[in-house]
Amino acid sequence: MAVAVAVAGVTTTNRSCCLASAHRRTLHRHRHPAPPRASGAVEVRVCTNRTCARQGGREVLAALAGLAPPRVDVDSCGCLGRCGAGPNVAASVGGSIAVFGHVGTAARGAQLLEHLLGAAEFNAAAELAALAAREKAEAALEKGSAAEAEVLLNEVFGLNACGGMHLVYRSRSKTRLAIGDISGALEDAEEAIRISPRFIQAHLLRGDALLAMGEYCAAEDAYADALDLDPSIRRSKSFKARVERLREKLVSATNP
Repeated sequence: MAVAVAVAGVTTTNRSCCLASAHRRTLHRHRHPAPPRASGAVEVRVCTNRTCARQGGREVLAALAGLAPPRVDVDSCGCLGRCGAGPNVAASVGGSIAVFGHVGTAARGAQLLEHLLGAAEFNAAAELAALAAREKAEAALEKGSAAEAEVLLNEVFGLNACGGMHLVYRSRSKTRLAIGDISGALEDAEEAIRISPRFIQAHLLRGDALLAMGEYCAAEDAYADALDLDPSIRRSKSFKARVERLREKLVSATNP
């Protein structure tokens, strides 16, 4: 059934979208609540206060976020004491809290996760290799070498890593969008969401893939899912650009 679409002052008929206004609904619609975090979560907090920041706390935070499996919640925190022994990391497992010092490199972070989760769940060597391959692929993509990036990301899947796989699927989704493999990009974005339902970038990439397919209503829903998870993205240039692209596509579709 055809539906009426009003965009930028133009009212017409279009089968591909159910929007009254792409911009207005994407920015203001209230939808279902964000999904809960995974059960059995392990909490890891990295001190990024002044002393620990100088000792590499922010870099360790980024490395742990890239290494952690979905059930590990990684975030920053304030001072944990023991200044000078940092970067300091606090971990909560099963209600028990411990603070670890001198976690100053990605390798030390991986060893800590292996200690917390057990080697059967988290193999530090494999996870570090996967992290290095993903970072190399992302660097290649930034340089415009999407084909090289895809090869590197495909190699990650042979490493039997479990941590940061939502980031691997995110990066491959971006890569596949760049090379024109839209269906593959959509599959990867949806897999990233399955692994980490609260991963905003995956919802945005899902919207990008759907937009490229001409599925404008579904793209708007994906962008709205991301907005539900973090309303502050409405102020970002990248989100505004996505909304504008959606509007342009709708205008083009309604005025062939």
